[in-house]
Amino acid sequence: MFKTIANAWKIPEIRSKILYTLLILLVYRLGTFVPVPGVNVEYIQQQVAEYDILGMLNLFSGSALGNMTIFALGIVPYINASIIMQLLTIAIPKLERMSKEGDDGRKKISSITRYLGVALGLVQAIGIMIGLGEEAVEPNATWFTYVTIVACLTAGTALIMWLGERITEKGIGNGISLLIFISIVSSVPSMLADLFGRVGGGADDMSFWMVILLGGIAFLIILGITLVDLGERRIPVQYAKRVVGRKMYGGQSTYIPMKVNQSGVMPLIFAITLLMLPGMIAQFLPVDNGFRIWYNQYGTSGTPFYIIMYGLLILFFTYFYSTIAFNPIDVSKNLQQNGGFIPGIRPGKPTSDYLAKILSRITLFGAVFLALVAALPMVLNELTGMDSPFGPTSILIMVSVALETTRQLEAQMMMRHYKGFLN
Repeated sequence: MFKTIANAWKIPEIRSKILYTLLILLVYRLGTFVPVPGVNVEYIQQQVAEYDILGMLNLFSGSALGNMTIFALGIVPYINASIIMQLLTIAIPKLERMSKEGDDGRKKISSITRYLGVALGLVQAIGIMIGLGEEAVEPNATWFTYVTIVACLTAGTALIMWLGERITEKGIGNGISLLIFISIVSSVPSMLADLFGRVGGGADDMSFWMVILLGGIAFLIILGITLVDLGERRIPVQYAKRVVGRKMYGGQSTYIPMKVNQSGVMPLIFAITLLMLPGMIAQFLPVDNGFRIWYNQYGTSGTPFYIIMYGLLILFFTYFYSTIAFNPIDVSKNLQQNGGFIPGIRPGKPTSDYLAKILSRITLFGAVFLALVAALPMVLNELTGMDSPFGPTSILIMVSVALETTRQLEAQMMMRHYKGFLN
């Protein structure tokens, strides 16, 4: 990874993209320290420390929610909007046709997603202020104070969406993933300080060997994530020979790479985001409300219902994104049109069925792996007694985003070498 970055830094075009990405990330981090006027920060910090759902939101926002800055909502509203639009694209034929219209159709869907993200940010900002109550604002606050707070939080969400899109278009890597990555990384120093600060001889302190054990578990998790993320099934492909004029084309052998984890880290992000919604709704209801009582008893992090729903959502989004990233029917058509075939498999529908069968098998393995990694934080919290949202899920997001960004750097360097050869 470091060698790839060093080689990319030597290329002027890629170096400018890296610097642009770092500049956008710096702007994002500076925004997490710009306070929203008229709020009671101490009370909000107490609420974030008390409730797991607010702690997870605080992690994804880079501690902006605990400090109640303009980026307190983070990128969660945009992620929710993306989930809704992708599901609606499958359910509504008009949106499906629009998605297949090329760049114009994708631009229209992206525009609708932005507006929906801002609307969800507005709803979430209002909900947070209602849920936290009057103690979350300064004494003698007026209606204009509430309007100002909601407007600042909604505008922060819109700015985060814009920053993420700028990275995707003009920088390196996926902008949304990198913003989540930098938010999680920013909490690592405080988490490590808290971890090593608990090493001692007291009754509530951790032993040194427990820290070594946690370090070993983290290393194994990173190793497993890297192996699964880089793993792929190579389907051999043979192209038939054909003569055009006096030249002979085809005849070469190649392969179709099918990744074990086609969807990357997005299933985890989407699953966590959806599981946050019931908790957010419960937080804004009265204490004696039936749904809030049920959620506090059965739906919080670590309960069997929560773990089961977490695993099912990861399985669903893994398969959902795998079908988007790799369409067996389109691949089969492209092979048939170019004279390619898989040895032992007839072209056409048998080829698409064969690819779909392999995709389903390797996706199942990747989905189960993601679900197991996502369930480990509950076990670690029981072992260490640290009720922290930071865990293997966060490690998975960081490692996956780092590997994805490294691959994009390598791809851009390869494209640059091809251009230089052709020119």
